[in-house]
Amino acid sequence: MADSEADVPRPDNLETWYHLTNVRIEDGRIIYYGEPLIPERRLLDELWPAFQDVGYELKLAQSDQSVGTALVAVPVEETTDTGGVPWTHIALLAATVLSTLFVGATAWYFVPLDEVLSSPLTLLQAWPFTASVLGVLLTHELGHYVMGRYHDVDVSLPYVIPFPSYFGTFGAVIKMSGRMPSRKALFDIGVAGPVAGLVATVVVTIIGLSLGPIEIPAAVVERSQSGASIVFNNPPLLDIIASLLGEQTSYSDPARNPHPVIIGGWVGMFFILLNLMPVGQLDGGHMVRAMIGQRQETIAALVPTALFGIAGYLYFVRELSLNDSVILWTIWGGIALVIAYKGPAEPVDESSIGLPRLLLGLLTFGIGLLCFMLVPIQVQG
Repeated sequence: MADSEADVPRPDNLETWYHLTNVRIEDGRIIYYGEPLIPERRLLDELWPAFQDVGYELKLAQSDQSVGTALVAVPVEETTDTGGVPWTHIALLAATVLSTLFVGATAWYFVPLDEVLSSPLTLLQAWPFTASVLGVLLTHELGHYVMGRYHDVDVSLPYVIPFPSYFGTFGAVIKMSGRMPSRKALFDIGVAGPVAGLVATVVVTIIGLSLGPIEIPAAVVERSQSGASIVFNNPPLLDIIASLLGEQTSYSDPARNPHPVIIGGWVGMFFILLNLMPVGQLDGGHMVRAMIGQRQETIAALVPTALFGIAGYLYFVRELSLNDSVILWTIWGGIALVIAYKGPAEPVDESSIGLPRLLLGLLTFGIGLLCFMLVPIQVQG
């Protein structure tokens, strides 16, 4: 961290590309005032590696001393959230553990709500469900985290999002800040999540299938036969794993249900599918940007149209109700539109990622297709 002007980094090419008029240090951050001599995007490309080498993240900001653009160099350690106790991550994880235990116990283990309210420890019956769901999500995100650290990219620990419906969580994310050093780093970080998540998903699915069915209380069976019920259709990958193991994923006996741990595998597969959409800064967006360069934005522009098209096909051609995944794909079409508008990550080094990484990317997308379901969630009855 710079404490005086003597400590201020001045890369050799700084004043080649930037007309420097003043330098100021504020709370360890270094602000260079002046005027860019080349377009701003190229300015960052030229100067970023030199500042990164001496431990600073370089950003552009509107100058407060004159009309123009200031350069702001921030110590890399200030942009990370790894110092001290990560209370936000811990609090979100604790809340998500509680929400998955609650949903798991009441929706998947059929523990009556009044029993949960009178004896909260009954929630612990659902710990296998919680372990499976959070296991696949956290393994996915930690894949990104480990690879980000390997490439010296500023990444956060996972943020797990509690959501007290269906699975007890809305997924998990990590944050990345600063420029991406290269297309190779971008690819490695992007593909690490789906690959790690896939391994965890397959393991969880195998465990869930080996545990066999659970018994559904008679009162629950009676209610489901007289009213509507939610069905989670199998992705092809789940059916393939079950077929190889010679196990069932459904039962003709209405009093038997697949083990809740299998839901962890279902969640993992659906999470992989959504993240592999080649838009913006989703995993698929990172991978395709690294694989084919700036042409990724052309592909990204087609994704929202495809998702809206699926929703329209299900509603107008298949004549399914809005609850039969029509709303689901419509929402994700809107999300994809926003993410695509924000654009992909822009690596500094645009060198090709090479054939091995390209083949790994194609294989990963191929496996992702095995996680696709035209109608993932359906309401019957």
